[in-house]
Amino acid sequence: MTDMTPDQVGHDDHDHDHKPRGLMRWLLTTNHKDIGSMYLIFSFTMFLLGGAMALVIRAELFQPGLQLVDPNFFNQMTTVHGLIMVFGAVMPAFTGLANWMVPMMIGAPDMALPRMNNWSFWILPFAFLMLIMSLFMEGGGPNFGWTFYAPLSTTYSPDSTALFVFAVHIMGISSIMGAINVIVTIMNLRAPGMTYMKMPLFVWTWFITAFLLIAVMPVLAGAVTMVLTDKYFGTSFFDAAGGGDPVMFQHIFWFFGHPEVYIMILPSFGIISAIVPAFARKPLFGYASMVYATASIAGLSFVVWAHHMFTTGMPVFAELFFMYCTMLISVPTGVKVFNWVATMWRGSMTFETPMLFALAFIVLFTIGGFSGLMLAITPVDFQYHDTYFVVAHFHYVLVSGAIFSIMAAAYYWLPKWTGHMYNQTLANWHFWCSLISVNILFFPMHFLGLAGMPRRIPDYALQFADINAIVSVGAFLFGFSQLIFLVLLVKCIRGGEPAPAKPWDGAEGLEWTVPSPAPYHTFSTPPKID
Repeated sequence: MTDMTPDQVGHDDHDHDHKPRGLMRWLLTTNHKDIGSMYLIFSFTMFLLGGAMALVIRAELFQPGLQLVDPNFFNQMTTVHGLIMVFGAVMPAFTGLANWMVPMMIGAPDMALPRMNNWSFWILPFAFLMLIMSLFMEGGGPNFGWTFYAPLSTTYSPDSTALFVFAVHIMGISSIMGAINVIVTIMNLRAPGMTYMKMPLFVWTWFITAFLLIAVMPVLAGAVTMVLTDKYFGTSFFDAAGGGDPVMFQHIFWFFGHPEVYIMILPSFGIISAIVPAFARKPLFGYASMVYATASIAGLSFVVWAHHMFTTGMPVFAELFFMYCTMLISVPTGVKVFNWVATMWRGSMTFETPMLFALAFIVLFTIGGFSGLMLAITPVDFQYHDTYFVVAHFHYVLVSGAIFSIMAAAYYWLPKWTGHMYNQTLANWHFWCSLISVNILFFPMHFLGLAGMPRRIPDYALQFADINAIVSVGAFLFGFSQLIFLVLLVKCIRGGEPAPAKPWDGAEGLEWTVPSPAPYHTFSTPPKID
């Protein structure tokens, strides 16, 4: 299948030429661009919904004492906020970007398994509908944190736990199908002459991410199934009274959970590796080392899970092992940051919105990386553990990391998707409002954590009041800044200055060789790669 003749590709093409109109087009579509668009729209909707839940959390924490919501509802908000942001916002956004860009970047006519592609998207809205509807059940929705530790998710959980488990299963199935599709597409549909080491880094990072997804999603499925049977069918996997072990739950969960963190950041590295060279007008420094660094991060992510569990009473040998492995994983990450900086060195840099988000990503993600290194050190982790320091760390990695890179990607490829240039003034407003507010929101949390404020609580001691007020103001500023992005997207989709095929001077890659907006069928004849 690697060397498809133009006749084969062309024939495939005619089957789909008469696309249905209206709702049926979207329900039945097998076109990678349509499915990519649906993933991106779904992801942005979930981002706004998850953000609204975060604002409920921050409104409650604006002052000490119980103000707006009861503690049980507060716990439901922290749980569902986390689940929606991880499985509903970040992961579908990257899958949408993969659907849109991977076939265009490798010169493929479409994804390799188009019907499965349609199915993998359409089961997602049902999963999240189920999760959100659980909030309206008697006893409320899941209230045990997005990590659903036993026995909180078994012995003490509400009746809606069954809906939560079913929703997670469906999300996992969707992720696995999406990952299989990416792998098969990249392995079989590359244009003639595109060897693995000529693939754009976004394609490489997604290729590696897809293997991670296939490896760890079944582990999550196993964990939620054991939770289900412990709660409803009388098993005792995680119940010490029945011979089980609640700490075993943490081992199983984090064996999924830590590679999952890299699933949410590796595609970001690919995005930044596309944007920085484009606006520095230089080839990416150290392409091969970036590929090997990505692969080594993926490999090492399987041997660091227990750094989430230093306080569970592991043997010292195990604590040392996980401490050193966690520190080791920062090396390939450092290689990437070095290569981006080296790419910019003496480049002819300009600072359009995608580059601004990419630069913010590099600086703020590095801050998140450094606080991660601090958390890796076992003896001091006893102080940081389960405090707002951890909240600050992973939000620097996932908001100013993953989310900022997704925004950078949107600004970079939006002219190619819509055929219109967006409003540059609105884009700059969105960037500066987001950048300033995200730091007001998350940076003070480091100090709250170091001072001992525990996470996931609706009330707190008086000495934390001032910093919490600042953090909550930052949260509302950041949340409302995203409405600028919404306005910009609607305006750009509805019209605007026509975009050229290559709107950015320094951009390289096959996606810039097709007109803007990208035609419904991109390559009827595979392009030749030199």
